[in-house]
Amino acid sequence: MSAFMSAFAGLVGALADLLHPLFQNASTAAAIVLFTALVRLAVHPLSRAAARGQKAQRRLQPQIAELRKKHGKDREKMQKALMELHREEKVSPFSGCLPSLLQMPAFFLLYHLFSSQKIGGKANELLGHQLFDAPLGERWHDALSHGGMFGAQGLVYLGLFAIVAAVATFNYGRTKRQMAANPVTPATGPDGQPVPGMGAMNKLMPLMSFFTLFTVAFVPLAAALYVVTSTTWTAIERAFLYRDMAAPGAAVATAA
Repeated sequence: MSAFMSAFAGLVGALADLLHPLFQNASTAAAIVLFTALVRLAVHPLSRAAARGQKAQRRLQPQIAELRKKHGKDREKMQKALMELHREEKVSPFSGCLPSLLQMPAFFLLYHLFSSQKIGGKANELLGHQLFDAPLGERWHDALSHGGMFGAQGLVYLGLFAIVAAVATFNYGRTKRQMAANPVTPATGPDGQPVPGMGAMNKLMPLMSFFTLFTVAFVPLAAALYVVTSTTWTAIERAFLYRDMAAPGAAVATAA
């Protein structure tokens, strides 16, 4: 693990050196943004596949409802019928989870890298690198203790909070419009029965983006940059991939 973290620190340092002529003292922060973009580019094909899968799932809602009526409470027959339907339509009910799951290791790598005082037995020099006046290894509470909310470090976080709030507001409006334009039957498990708690989850879904504010406030600034960049990327990506689901009457079966 130590050797792996040393290699990762070397990668971040190499990207920072590459960007230094353009970004000077903020080159490490820029390297983190670039690293995030590269991770998102790598998982973009999976995001496209997930979009196709979710559109197909919506298209299959009437058929799933018919299967539920046909098989009633026979869970075994319902499960087999659902598996057959998904196989025929080449749809995976879990495809939407993959892009998020594959991004988590990158986030935890950055979190660990900028939370560790030593990497490979040596002092972690990356902790002293800054975005403007805010060290990448410190957190919001550290910024508040050095000048307060409107100090030089605090203003960096206020800028990040403003970006997250703007993205969350955009996501909230888009999700509400999509849910209103494309109502679906209650989510079901493998046996075709409604999943407990999914109704409440659907109501909370438009608000999920606002929870990112808490993440940004409590992780090292480097990890917060990853979260803000990835969240912004997701908003733009989903607006493009799900653009044909935003208006009532739009065809939801169009492939991404």
